[in-house]
Amino acid sequence: MLATLIPLFDNKMEVCAYSVFAQRENYLMHPSLLGTGSLDAAAGLLGLEIIESMGIGTLAGDKEVFIEVNNISLFSDIENQCSAPASKVVLLIDYKINTEQMYVDRITELKDKGYKFAVRKLKIEQFEEYKAVLSLMDYILLDHKKIKIEKAKIYFGQVYPNIKLCAVNVDTKEEYEKLTESGGYHLFEGDFFRMPAISKNGEIAPLKITYIELLNLVNQPDFDLTEVADVISKDTALVINMLEIVNKLSRNSKITSIRAATAMLGQREIRRWASTAATKSLCADKPSEIMRLSLIRAKFAENLAYCFDLGAVTAELFLMGLFSVLDILLDKNMKDALELVNVSEEISSALLERKGRLAPLLNFMLYYEDADWQEVSRLMTVLNIDVKNVYIAYTDALIWYRDMFL
Repeated sequence: MLATLIPLFDNKMEVCAYSVFAQRENYLMHPSLLGTGSLDAAAGLLGLEIIESMGIGTLAGDKEVFIEVNNISLFSDIENQCSAPASKVVLLIDYKINTEQMYVDRITELKDKGYKFAVRKLKIEQFEEYKAVLSLMDYILLDHKKIKIEKAKIYFGQVYPNIKLCAVNVDTKEEYEKLTESGGYHLFEGDFFRMPAISKNGEIAPLKITYIELLNLVNQPDFDLTEVADVISKDTALVINMLEIVNKLSRNSKITSIRAATAMLGQREIRRWASTAATKSLCADKPSEIMRLSLIRAKFAENLAYCFDLGAVTAELFLMGLFSVLDILLDKNMKDALELVNVSEEISSALLERKGRLAPLLNFMLYYEDADWQEVSRLMTVLNIDVKNVYIAYTDALIWYRDMFL
């Protein structure tokens, strides 16, 4: 099984929901299934299977989860397939679920049981035809590039006042800011939150300089623990975070000295902790999803190491994933951002040029993140990677993040 989460934001850059996009098999490895792809979820919904196996808290915290439903799986035993609260599940349909009475009746039945509905891929000229279905929807996903929001606000406000409008394919921060200013949209989905806002003056906030100093120290092949302790001491949040972790490990004795704490952890654990803690701190003035994205990428990359015969460089893969959003954290282009931290040439080549032995894993991870299952399947076929191993690598990263930060 393949599965990934795509966030939906509100007009304050807060994540309000996640869409789960999933595929059961690598169809390129099993071409006989290609003709029956639409039946993939006939016996049940993949998204609900994932929620049930992992728990909705691991996947999305207290957020709503959008789950794809096709014209067949709509009639599966949705009510008994997942124990998650129906109020947290938004069933996402498209034009293949038409206006025949059996579809309207089934949607009505599920709504009466507390489920919410969203519709996508409807063309403007279909709105009138789908009146019976639209009247039951809680959300409609609209390509903001193909519709004028001023007219959409009037139309939906008068005809379907209970529907919340969601803008998809929002590629840049400029687009997002323009859409939020004009109003009308309740949720936003796209790459806009992953785009750096390039600083005009090129300056970095004082606290961020401390985190960069720490990263530079711990990424040296052989660093001085005393120097690391002195840098950590400059930031109260880092001090508290380190002491909490070390005191948990020490069990029988309480450690209150930063130098003693760094000595206890040693270089390897300090490097890992510092990279994670500094990245978390750098995310403080960014959307919370950036921190989540950075850390899940780091763990996912580390988990994929053996699939790509890179088991000897798991530490570098972790850093590569962690620093894949460094341009966003520092409001600089990636080249300038990487010049501020002491990373290996291999990490730099992968992030800047998509070259070197780490690059194939990075590219695979980004395709996976975007639910580009065709390209993911192609790469798994070429590299002889098992679907199950990839799914475990991703879900383990979600669980790790939950256990670390939730």
